[in-house]
Amino acid sequence: MAKTQAKGGPSVEGKALSYKEYRKALFDLHVELVKLQEWVVQTGSKVCIVFEGRDGAGKGGTIKALTERVSPRVFRVVALPAPTDREKSQMYVQRYLPHLPAAGEVVIFDRSWYNRAGVERVMGFCTDADAVAFLKALPLVERAIVESGVILLKYWLEVSPEEQTRRLEARIHDGRKVWKLTDMDLKSYSRWYDYSRARDAMFEATDTGIAAWHVANSNDKRRVRLNIISDVLSRIPYTAMPRKKVTLPKRQKPDGYKEPDHPFKYVAERF
Repeated sequence: MAKTQAKGGPSVEGKALSYKEYRKALFDLHVELVKLQEWVVQTGSKVCIVFEGRDGAGKGGTIKALTERVSPRVFRVVALPAPTDREKSQMYVQRYLPHLPAAGEVVIFDRSWYNRAGVERVMGFCTDADAVAFLKALPLVERAIVESGVILLKYWLEVSPEEQTRRLEARIHDGRKVWKLTDMDLKSYSRWYDYSRARDAMFEATDTGIAAWHVANSNDKRRVRLNIISDVLSRIPYTAMPRKKVTLPKRQKPDGYKEPDHPFKYVAERF
């Protein structure tokens, strides 16, 4: 896939972004996300953000950066396991629908109903005919979601084959990341071009005016997190909501209270 540039200027890939620069930019974006959160709650808005991409593209890290400083009661992350036998017998998108946002919620899908167009099609968990029928019907489903009042944003994180290799190899050797690497990841890794064809067919069928795809270059983890959060904020018409001025009240007086004389078991201070 040729690199797709987002509107707003050329890529700055290759120019190092220091950790200090990254944290400063992320701090400013987190402040805006809190404003967005207050707007969503007070206006009863409904937001749904879909993240898709190959293994190692950076979906999890981007979602973590997006939700780091907001309330999990408002920003809810959905990452569904493999379907049960009962769910396999249902209409494919049915198990995702109960997780769509209600008023005052932002729901983030870490992979979504697009599994049918990607991993299921490539790995043979559904037939090509199943995938084609799904892609044909999905624009109508997404139109219904949007027309119900949901702000639907769809992001594809595009990683190069070289960077994906580097990241998956890191999962093999880094004890903090070994849990991220599954047998399915290894099988998927070997089928790069099958995934490319499936992705292209998915875009062709579902990149619509009412539910467009937004492609983000994810070779630089820091930049893609900042770029996607900034893009999310730019696509939602939130405004800063009025806040009451807050001051801490005075604490009550001890009124004879004494610390208990009890042999507590304290946590060892090893650091």
